[in-house]
Amino acid sequence: MGTCRSSVEEAGTSISLSRSHFHFLFIMAKGGFGKVWRVRHKSTKQELALKEMNKALILSKHSVSSVLNERKLLAVLKHPFIVNMQYAFQDREYLYLVMDLMMGGDLRFHLNRLGKLTEAHTKFIVACTLTGLEYLHINSVLHRDIKPENLIIDSKGYVRITDFGIARLMKSNNAGETSGTPGYMAPEVICHQNHTIAVDYFALGVIVYECMTGRRPYVGKSRSEIRDAIIAKQVQLRKQDIPEGWSLEAADFINKLLQRKHTNRLGYNGPHEVRNHAWLRDVDWQKIFKKGIEPPFRPEGVENYDHYLGEGSTDEALQLDTGQLDEPQVVSLFTGYFFDTQCRAAVKTGDNIDPTVSANL
Repeated sequence: MGTCRSSVEEAGTSISLSRSHFHFLFIMAKGGFGKVWRVRHKSTKQELALKEMNKALILSKHSVSSVLNERKLLAVLKHPFIVNMQYAFQDREYLYLVMDLMMGGDLRFHLNRLGKLTEAHTKFIVACTLTGLEYLHINSVLHRDIKPENLIIDSKGYVRITDFGIARLMKSNNAGETSGTPGYMAPEVICHQNHTIAVDYFALGVIVYECMTGRRPYVGKSRSEIRDAIIAKQVQLRKQDIPEGWSLEAADFINKLLQRKHTNRLGYNGPHEVRNHAWLRDVDWQKIFKKGIEPPFRPEGVENYDHYLGEGSTDEALQLDTGQLDEPQVVSLFTGYFFDTQCRAAVKTGDNIDPTVSANL
């Protein structure tokens, strides 16, 4: 992929864009690498979410590749159903990733608060998520970490996909890439097998199951326990398992997404398989894409929730020696960490990512 850089960089640090270009309003979340701030761009007055990531922490957690990979992918991805990158820059100690501001909380927050969701609300969430996934999959991108924490709700109630740290371009030999969240990882990933876009549909099935029943289909205290649970039993909803207010079609949708054998899973042959399922036959996909449907749930006054990094603490950053950040080999790791929205059109798409492609257009 191409890289859009500022006109001047010194020691790997962009001097054309910095913290000084933003008003820092308040902290929205704390997590593994730093903080997420609500900020206002001084020139455009646009309010955004700024992820401030400590380089020393990134190095200590061996997460350089995932952090750089996210910026690299987001430089060429743009869609109304993903959380888009607007700017990226750095200084000596921090990387800064500036994203669309989403103030409705994540799906995990709302599931924890409500316990379960209605079928209508769940179907709307699925339609939004599928619209985003379809764009990614048409462009051969596997998200690989679809879970409630990564489905973010805007102020109107529409859902977008975020967190592309372990997303990857599709390739035939990827058995060694086993990152993900236990409980939402597809069996083929857990078992170190080659995998396709079907991994994201398995995760979607887990989420719909969770919205319906209030619990995940496969649980355990460790990755190995979850793996054993998946191998031991194919979870399938029966008629007597369906809660009041939910349809047989919804249960069938879940059952077909949770197929352990990926070649039997709904969506293995492409996004159209999922979209054309009977449960979604009444979805107006054009209206969804244009956001012309009134969502069944509109969050009001939802602020200061952990949208991006989740719960956590950055206290350990105070114990790290930042002297290593001046070493040439470390400086070189972060060279080119820059982006602004005016550059997106200039980014080369040699890896077959087309920022304009969407089956909904």
